[in-house]
Amino acid sequence: MAGVIPGTSRLLRGGMGAAALGLLLIYNSVDTVPADGSVPGQAAPPAIAAPAAGAPSAGAAGGPGPAAPVTAAPPLKRSKPVRLRIPQINVDAPFTELALDPAGQLNAPPPDDKNLVGWYAEGVSPGERGASVVAGHVDTTKGPAVFLLLSLMLPGNKVEVQRADNTVAVFAVDSVETFAKDAFPDQRVYGKTPDAQLRLITCGGTYDKKRRDYLDNVVVFAHLESSRPA
Repeated sequence: MAGVIPGTSRLLRGGMGAAALGLLLIYNSVDTVPADGSVPGQAAPPAIAAPAAGAPSAGAAGGPGPAAPVTAAPPLKRSKPVRLRIPQINVDAPFTELALDPAGQLNAPPPDDKNLVGWYAEGVSPGERGASVVAGHVDTTKGPAVFLLLSLMLPGNKVEVQRADNTVAVFAVDSVETFAKDAFPDQRVYGKTPDAQLRLITCGGTYDKKRRDYLDNVVVFAHLESSRPA
């Protein structure tokens, strides 16, 4: 991807929040790889399209979202995220804010930093009521990146977000699913929620050399389970 996610400032600033962001992300890669699809140090782009066992098949756009979490914690006040930790897949990465450029397009995480995740700063912060959106590269021109193993997460795995208010929001994974970008359930992924939830998003599936993009998105659905002092 060329460093931006096409969109309009009207959509992003018109009160649609994360739902508007969803409409942008589903058709655009958060990955930047060479035109031939190769990645330095790898024979081919990583194949991480398979959803977790029991998850709906790729492109399943209908049906209800994940079951309401039983142990959901009360939402937290708004606070910027500063670091993401996922022990099960060895993620320990700082956040960068994703903002609009002068043309009204949302900038993607910098492609030259393999260990960085992006948060749409005008959307819900991790721990607030609603669905907070975090995006990361699966690979870049420099090799595998922060969300390379995202599709391998399992229900019950923990995701920790350290916040600027010196709290750590702990999320429990509900499901890990893969959706075709041309059949993405944006309302399910980005719609309003009654509690604090998290969406981790990267690319997956087959890499299309002509489009220079992956055909699918991997989405981790998680809910706020607890919080603690940092």
